[in-house]
Amino acid sequence: MQLKKTLPLAATVLLLPSLAMAQEAEVVADAMEAVTALNTEMVFIMNSLLFLVGGFLVFFMAAGFCMLETGLVRSKNATMQATKNVALFSLAAIAYFLVGFNLMYPLGDWVVEGWLGGISPTVLEPVGVALEDVDDIEYASIGSDFIFQLMFCAAVASIVSGAVAERIKLWPFLIFVVILTGIIYPIQASWSWGEGFLDEMGFSDFAGSSIVHAAGGWAALAGVIVLGARYGKYGKDGKVTVMPGSNLPLATLGMFILWLGWFGFNGGSQLAMGTISDVADVSRIFANTNTAASGGAVAALILSTIVYKKPDLTMVLNGALAGLVSITAEPLTPSLGAATLIGAVGGVIVVLTIPLLDKFKIDDVVGAIPVHLFAGLWGTMAVPLTNSDANFVTQFVGMAAIGIFMFFASLVVWLILKAVMGIRISDEDQVTGLDKTEMGMEAYPEFSNS
Repeated sequence: MQLKKTLPLAATVLLLPSLAMAQEAEVVADAMEAVTALNTEMVFIMNSLLFLVGGFLVFFMAAGFCMLETGLVRSKNATMQATKNVALFSLAAIAYFLVGFNLMYPLGDWVVEGWLGGISPTVLEPVGVALEDVDDIEYASIGSDFIFQLMFCAAVASIVSGAVAERIKLWPFLIFVVILTGIIYPIQASWSWGEGFLDEMGFSDFAGSSIVHAAGGWAALAGVIVLGARYGKYGKDGKVTVMPGSNLPLATLGMFILWLGWFGFNGGSQLAMGTISDVADVSRIFANTNTAASGGAVAALILSTIVYKKPDLTMVLNGALAGLVSITAEPLTPSLGAATLIGAVGGVIVVLTIPLLDKFKIDDVVGAIPVHLFAGLWGTMAVPLTNSDANFVTQFVGMAAIGIFMFFASLVVWLILKAVMGIRISDEDQVTGLDKTEMGMEAYPEFSNS
């Protein structure tokens, strides 16, 4: 009888370690699940933070474009240029929200899903969204991605603004901006960044030497051709009349602001900051971006001194920007030395091609086409020099596809606008200045127009 009483007790004593181990295993499992959830949450947070920080840095580039362009136009057109830059960014933000973002990210099937999806406005996560309710927890918030990509879209329109300055009407230009940012650019960008056919081919353009910069350059080239040169720019004897900008210190400030914004442009395009590897790569991208700009500026300084006997500040400014554009296609894989050389080639391209455009009577007021188009093409083709996953044939095919589409789509829109409402200010109004004739106010009212 006593034995019967002690058997359950003994069994309980023997089971206690097992029960303890089971409870301990359960606690460990719960702890591991919590750690995994926290890690997943932190990756989401850090990726979203990278997009947000990169986004507001690229947004600051809008100020850089505005200052650069306003400084490089004549004083009688400065108000108009500032107005265009504020308006184009605002319209781009609305057009990209309504159509462009969904049109750009159909994830491979833009013909049906992307186009139809693009009709409806972009939808963000609900207020106070919980971890379990996020669609893509391993990536980033929709809002952060939207903001980041919007800034790239608006930059394309800013490139066009400078090239067509001093002789274009305000409202036709803004209509073109809406179509460019809402439809033309997003369709083209979806081929690479929306998992379209260029992405499937292996086309490599890390942050957009072709997808953004050359794309804007092609749209600008089409506009300049349709618009024609400024009144008095080219004489019948082939002589080129120099039309100096009104405020070179302001233009210099604009260049430095763009240089700063480019850290977000290229660094944010890593698209991830949730691991040691990602953060190290972002740091590497920053370093390469900076040294490429330096290489472009120094190359332009030296070459402009050789060509013109004296250094040309505008060439140096555009040389730095060309270096930045050149490294944008692949800012991760080069060494610091290679990045410097890639940027330097961009600076050389600017010095050689700005006068080349004048020979063809293509009037680009701020040098946007040499900087963004020509340097962008060079940067795209330079990718295989440091990235073994890329090849020259695929790079050329992608570059050509983007160029053909952007140029001819833009050309059609420019021609329609010209036929329907006219895009060019009269010669008389150009002499007076767009600030008075189009805006009714002057940027520098205390000075005479010149």
